[in-house]
Amino acid sequence: MKTDYITVIGAGFAGCEAAMQIARAGIKCRLYEMKPVRFSPAHKSENFCELVCSNSFKAARPDSAAGLLKNEMEMLGSITVKCAKATAVPAGGALAVNRDDFSAMVTKAVEDEPLIEIIREEMRSIPREGIVIVAAGPLASDSISEDIKKLCGENLSFYDAAAPIVSADSIDMEKAFTQSRYDKGGEDDYINCPMNKAEYEAFHRELIGAESVILHEFEKNKEIYEGCMPIEIMAKRGENTIRFGPMKPVGLTDPRTGHRPWAVLQLRKENKAGTLYNLVGFQTNLKFGEQKRVFSMIPALHDAQFVRYGVMHRNSFLNSPRVLTSYFNMKEHPDIFFAGQITGVEGYMESAAAGIIAGINAVRRFKGEEMLLLPENTMLGALSRYVENTETKNYQPMGAAIGLLPPLGERIRDKHERYSKICAIATESLKEYMQSHEM
Repeated sequence: MKTDYITVIGAGFAGCEAAMQIARAGIKCRLYEMKPVRFSPAHKSENFCELVCSNSFKAARPDSAAGLLKNEMEMLGSITVKCAKATAVPAGGALAVNRDDFSAMVTKAVEDEPLIEIIREEMRSIPREGIVIVAAGPLASDSISEDIKKLCGENLSFYDAAAPIVSADSIDMEKAFTQSRYDKGGEDDYINCPMNKAEYEAFHRELIGAESVILHEFEKNKEIYEGCMPIEIMAKRGENTIRFGPMKPVGLTDPRTGHRPWAVLQLRKENKAGTLYNLVGFQTNLKFGEQKRVFSMIPALHDAQFVRYGVMHRNSFLNSPRVLTSYFNMKEHPDIFFAGQITGVEGYMESAAAGIIAGINAVRRFKGEEMLLLPENTMLGALSRYVENTETKNYQPMGAAIGLLPPLGERIRDKHERYSKICAIATESLKEYMQSHEM
């Protein structure tokens, strides 16, 4: 049944962006927000877009992945980027905000929009009529989470246990080799990072002594971590525990020595283009700086660029490649869109970006128009494709990363120069796309 409005569930980063896109298109929006009737364990304020962790929205440089994402969002009329710049506080090269001022400014902007009707009550289920955008966040209430499970089956996870991801071009291949264990599978399915006995022992000492993230009370449920033991906890069980586990060298031969290494970290392709690699079995709760310090002790990763660090915390996200399209709507229920971290994008601005894309495409579906997929060489286009086209077996949340974009057709050794060119191409590509589609 068609309605004369679009429903948005949740007034976080994604929900607010989606609602504003809908209103700008001249369509009525019903925005549901359960605060202050009910708060999640992490939220305290009645305002929208409440920051529960860091007040940083990552790098502001236009030649960085995070900077490019914000620039593209700004081109599409992002309310969160506008408010972030207006409430910014000094943070070096990052865009950081006064969290209370930021949330208050976003809330006022949404409240002042006459086409947005704000309904302060908990939505316990997803409407099955009209166009709906679910932007319930990573801590969605139990009731709506259950309804999402009904729609998506077993494709909803309730924890985020992810290993770090590094860019392929930052791996030292002179200290690594490609081979599948026992030569089963493709020759380049895995990159192997070998260690000798001394290297492994030094790595193990630093790993068991590294500092971990302190969990929130609501994250201290042992069921969250069942089957995904942090590598540092496993390592504390004995010097050889991980050498007989995630770092076992059996079935592998280092071509430099002709022998089996003492220990091996395997890297597995994270995307089809092979520009990103996952550290297999390295789920971790270490602080980001500690991950960089300790994991860079592995010889092949001495200069690795970590495009996403490992995380292990309470979260809810879909196995999006199974259930969503790159337009952020469901494959089986195309009038239902999802946006924000629940789709598998990681970070404040990434969540907001998903809200923008979902809002634009919900409007176009409402009008009976063709939905839009931004160019693959833009950060917004790359994140949209990640949501649908990533391998489903090990799907994990991803933030903005240069490695998501297609490689240049030329080799530029200087990283800053290379990134600058990639970002310039992305910006120009989005401008041309917006002009050709009258956005």
